[in-house]
Amino acid sequence: MHKVSRRKFVHQTTKTAFAAVITAGTIVNTQAMSDNSTFIHHVYFWLNNPESKEDFEQLVAGLKKLSAVKTIKTFYIGRPADTNRDVIDRSYSVSWLLLFDNKADHDSYQTDPIHLKFVDECKHLWKKVVVYDTVNV
Repeated sequence: MHKVSRRKFVHQTTKTAFAAVITAGTIVNTQAMSDNSTFIHHVYFWLNNPESKEDFEQLVAGLKKLSAVKTIKTFYIGRPADTNRDVIDRSYSVSWLLLFDNKADHDSYQTDPIHLKFVDECKHLWKKVVVYDTVNV
């Protein structure tokens, strides 16, 4: 039997586990996107103090609390990727991507007390917010 170092074993198992997670996530996301009633709500935040790590962390913490809204099917919090092409806007600080089963669930989210509390507690952090809502074609 051929001996494998602990480092190589950990490296190989990590790669395998990561590949499995990515594959499973792709399958779940593909299924979600194939549903004609899926409603996507994508919010971009520009912080008042974009260099402030504290403001960034406070907004992210607020979004994580906001994810408790029951009608949210899936959410993703992100920051601009390190990609540079003419068509890419990297001027925002944080993005908040939400998937809902349908428009009614999105509409419920807009008036949910958790959402209203988030806006009240975090609105001082941003200078601009842009929202893109989409539905399947």
